[in-house]
Amino acid sequence: MKWRSRTLEEIADMICGNGDNAPFKYRSSSHITRFFRDVDTDYVHDGSTRNYWVAGVLQELLEMPHANAQTPSNVFCQVISTLMDPADAFNEDSKREGALKLLNATLKREGFESFYAEDGQCYLRHIGTSTIASPYANPHRPWSKIEVERRDQLTAFLEKSSEDDLIEELLLPLFRQLGFHRITAAGHKDKALEYGKDIWMKYTLPTLHVLYFGIQVKKGKLDSSGVTKGSQANVAEIHNQVTMMLGHEIFDPELNRRVLVDHAFIVAGGEITKAARNWIGNKLDQAKRSQILFMDREDIVNLYVVSSLAVPTGKTEPDSGFDETIPF
Repeated sequence: MKWRSRTLEEIADMICGNGDNAPFKYRSSSHITRFFRDVDTDYVHDGSTRNYWVAGVLQELLEMPHANAQTPSNVFCQVISTLMDPADAFNEDSKREGALKLLNATLKREGFESFYAEDGQCYLRHIGTSTIASPYANPHRPWSKIEVERRDQLTAFLEKSSEDDLIEELLLPLFRQLGFHRITAAGHKDKALEYGKDIWMKYTLPTLHVLYFGIQVKKGKLDSSGVTKGSQANVAEIHNQVTMMLGHEIFDPELNRRVLVDHAFIVAGGEITKAARNWIGNKLDQAKRSQILFMDREDIVNLYVVSSLAVPTGKTEPDSGFDETIPF
């Protein structure tokens, strides 16, 4: 990823605190070194002109490994978060509205904007796709108090939501945030057109190759038990639907041709038991086993929390059993 020199120099001026009455505190050579140490790097200012040196470091951080063109490297995102720390407010209040305005005027040139989320941290968002680049998007890290509360709220939502609520209010925003595109929900109005897919979507690799994903969604627990109880689904049924999904073509309007699904997600609003995973693993041969991916409630909740998406409220009505097309 490469940004304009002008953009990097303006951000470097913010880090250095250059300019009269700037809403950024002044940082000397030693404090610049400390700043980059705070973002877990080992850069040491060499005594040269501060803003040019910082601009060069920022370009190096942008060239670090990153997921796609819409998400800069984690370290660069952490630089922005540290720069906009509310505790470092200078010549303004703790909301840092002046600093945010200046930073966004610069970031807009590269197609990004910054914003403060519910956790009080500053994040980068790609304007064109609304993808949020987070330096903390690791679902296995320790949780903050606010994040624990959001996990509890999401769990409560999953307990009461219908399958359509799960798809429309939680999964669609989550997969968009994770970088998937052309996300299409089949809906449940016409089962003849579904062929085992609740959602299909595309993901573009850095090489510009495209992978197609189909998603089979179940609201409750997924088990290998031979008896279906309540919202609990049998894994054999899911296996049949996934087989249909992988064997049936979908029409991609962007390419104006039909394509096959490369991978299938099995997503459960409840737990996918170990027995269910083992059953499907044993049913699939070695060639197809890599095509099946699993996500249960724990995976969904963890990814949703670290993606800084708003907690859905939902209608919290029980699933009526009637089919309904999900709007876009």
